[in-house]
Amino acid sequence: MGRMFGTDGVRGLANREVTAELALGLAAAAARVLSEEGQFAGHRPHAVVGRDPRASGEFLSAATVAGLASAGVDVHDAGVLPTPAIAHLTAHSGADLGVMISASHNPMADNGIKFFSRGGHKLPDTIEDAIETHLTQEWDRPIGAAVGRVTAYEDGAERYIAHLLGALPHRLDGLHIVLDTANGAAYDVAPRVFEKAGARVTLIGAAPDGVNINEGCGSTHLEPLRQAVLAAGADFGLAFDGDADRCLAVDGDGHDVDGDQIMAVLAIDLKRRGRLAQDTLVATVMSNLGLHHAMRAAGITVRQTGVGDRYVLEEMRRSGLSLGGEQSGHVILLEHGTTGDGVLTGLLLAACVASQGSTLAQLAACVTRLPQRLVNVPHVDKDAVDHHATVLSAVQDAEAALGDTGRVLLRKSGTEPLVRVMVEAQTSQQADDLAEQLAAVVATELALD
Repeated sequence: MGRMFGTDGVRGLANREVTAELALGLAAAAARVLSEEGQFAGHRPHAVVGRDPRASGEFLSAATVAGLASAGVDVHDAGVLPTPAIAHLTAHSGADLGVMISASHNPMADNGIKFFSRGGHKLPDTIEDAIETHLTQEWDRPIGAAVGRVTAYEDGAERYIAHLLGALPHRLDGLHIVLDTANGAAYDVAPRVFEKAGARVTLIGAAPDGVNINEGCGSTHLEPLRQAVLAAGADFGLAFDGDADRCLAVDGDGHDVDGDQIMAVLAIDLKRRGRLAQDTLVATVMSNLGLHHAMRAAGITVRQTGVGDRYVLEEMRRSGLSLGGEQSGHVILLEHGTTGDGVLTGLLLAACVASQGSTLAQLAACVTRLPQRLVNVPHVDKDAVDHHATVLSAVQDAEAALGDTGRVLLRKSGTEPLVRVMVEAQTSQQADDLAEQLAAVVATELALD
């Protein structure tokens, strides 16, 4: 079966792969593991549980709460809130454990279970592995007054909104912003916090019915936001995904502003205010070379990691850095939170616009995105890509042709017999040509028998 936990918790088709039985078992197992680790010593443990608006989240959340309570953990049920809200509430309520039921930007039929340890941090791999092991083990269940109690976390949303406003360096008075909340977890808190910050808000994608999350809206479908910004004559628009840990934008002219551009604007502003730790930004290898050029011009170092916010966060915590993220809009600001927070990212981006008197288009223009071409090459020996002589020679030839004006990246898939070939170049034609040439070499040289 392989490892149950992926890079972002347990995720799959709800009621087939991610079932009520699994949710109950994982929650009880997590409580037992943390208890055995000594994290509950000397006090009665409590947890915070939240979910996005998917229909399946209703029964999965109920099962999670039941599993925790059956293991002697008191539960504060926060209901529908963004993933970063649950991480924040876990950290600042002194909870021993947090659980978020969400599949983020995935289609509605999927769902997932994500755990946070005390302090609002993702669980380390060793703890996740121990939880899997405990799923199949017998255990001594608490009885009587030792079972957990369940209460509603009635002021959870208000606490999260206060946290967001406390991180805001400049009010947003005078700005007209369109928000697309993806019919997801931020449908209520996002407009409330932006309005409290002084912005005029036009809201779309904010009528969750349990089945329309991420459906033709949010950060994975920017066209509705683009149309709404242009129709309203708004200054810009912000789009979140289903659990609101990502944020992308559309400027007042209707042009996309991706995660690389958002990170660049935030990094430059933080450096200007003396709040960018070590004048360094953490980004993955998939970030556009244009981001690197912009940061070099601004006197900011870019430190690269593998693909995935997990690796960005690990590097930030290891090196004491304050800003990092991905091109997808998953931005982490460690001064204010322990995980990516789309609403916080959007607020701080809006504050840059408000405080500097520039349009979002003008600020985002600091990054000149190089044309990028990505080709997936299936049915190949992906493990040979790093050492096959002919492939390496082809990569060297492509890099020589690009010089300092582009780059080449060959990356093996983590789950399929697939190699991803990515080329950035000065022109789309050059990126296309080199990517196709390299893909052909990979397909021929690494073909599976």
